[in-house]
This record gives sequence, structure tokens and C-alpha cells, in this order.
Amino acid sequence: MSQNGTLLQVEDLEVAYGNIVALHGISLEVHPGEIVTLIGANGAGKSTLLRSISGLVPPRRGRILYQGVDLRTLPPHRIVEMGIAHVPEGRGIFANLTVLENLKLATWTRRDRHELTRDYERVFSLFPRLAERRHQLAGTLSGGEQQMLAVARALMMRGRLMLLDEPSMGLAPLLVREIFNTLREINASGTTILLVEQNARQALKLAHRGYVLETGRIVLSGNARELMENPQVKQAYLGG
Repeated sequence: MSQNGTLLQVEDLEVAYGNIVALHGISLEVHPGEIVTLIGANGAGKSTLLRSISGLVPPRRGRILYQGVDLRTLPPHRIVEMGIAHVPEGRGIFANLTVLENLKLATWTRRDRHELTRDYERVFSLFPRLAERRHQLAGTLSGGEQQMLAVARALMMRGRLMLLDEPSMGLAPLLVREIFNTLREINASGTTILLVEQNARQALKLAHRGYVLETGRIVLSGNARELMENPQVKQAYLGG
């Protein structure tokens, strides 16, 4: 842990794809036990930020400190081993494997094999629908069930920090509510969450704090209630 009790600290982060700068000097922090949300339009740089943290996109400048350790030089598999689980946009599940096989794959970094049974039980109690479909091929699940599987798989990694990219995308409102309620439970049991979400209203209801990104820059930050009541945020992201 860093000296000020910050779990994740991003400092002056710049990321570019060729000549196109996607992030311009981003700085933010996430404390243990928080849900922090990033809101902003498509192309604002939210997914790029998550991909940088998990080692998939190397930054051009700045630092990413996790428990005081700079992640920039580490390969993605080491970052996973350190306790960061990334649930990407589009879910990234293995369609030709069963639900159970997808979950088993997520445990490859774990040394505590004796705890696995309890974790399977926990995941299946959080997502009863996955329990019913544990022997079904993941590719045959509905969109909502695939999203549940993606989150469940991240939980099986036993990470301290979960990076979640657009968990509600393409889901019916009822399922969105279900996913967000589960995220609240996951957070209450000790997992810190950094959430990227198009549905700004739902994200701010769930989160403790938020950052607003516009074209690769943080333009606003504050606690979730402040942001929900901010006229700029209301107009741009909450429909007036």
C-alpha cells in the first residue's frame, strides 16, 4: 500500500496510439473499499485508461502506482498476479468452454487452491443463473448471463481491485439493475472497483466518487452525489 493509503494512483498519464494522443496527463486515485466511476462520452479515453492500468496499452508518460508499485514496466500477467482483475468491454469470455471451465481458467494465478470450493459457492450464490448453467457452453448464454460470467470470472481471480468496462452495455434495464446490485454486494465484501460506464445515472448511484473525462482529460471530479447534482453533468450525461 502506498503511504497515504491509496490503492491505485495514476499520475500525469499520457497515452498515444501512434500520433493520436488518447490521454492527456490524467491523474486520479482510488482508495481501498471504494467504487470509483469514470464517466464520459464514447472516445473520451475511459477504456484506454483501464487498458493502461492492466498493462495492455503502454503509457508514453506518467506513472501508475498500485499499492505503491509502479506497474508501467510489468507485463499484463504480472499485474493480474498482483491482484488487478480486468473485465473488458465485450466481456472476453471463452465461448467454446463451459461456464465452469471459464471460471476455472480464472484461477491460474492462485496459490490458495483449498479456498477455491468456497469461492465457487460464493460466485454461484451471487449469480444463481450461472449455477444453473454451469455445464453450458458460455457462447450459448444470453448477453446478461455472459456479463455475469465475466464478472464472476474476475471474482475467481481474488483480486483486490476490479476494473470494469461497460458492464451494462446492451443489457435490458432489469438486468442492468441486477448487475449493479451484485456489484454493490461484491464491493461490500471487500473488492475495490474502478468502473467505466455509459449509464452515468446508474454508475453515480453505485459509486462513492467519480471522474468525468472529455477528450482524454479529466474535467470534473468529486463525490458521486455532487456530480449527480452538477449542472454540467446533468446536461451532458443525465439527460438534463
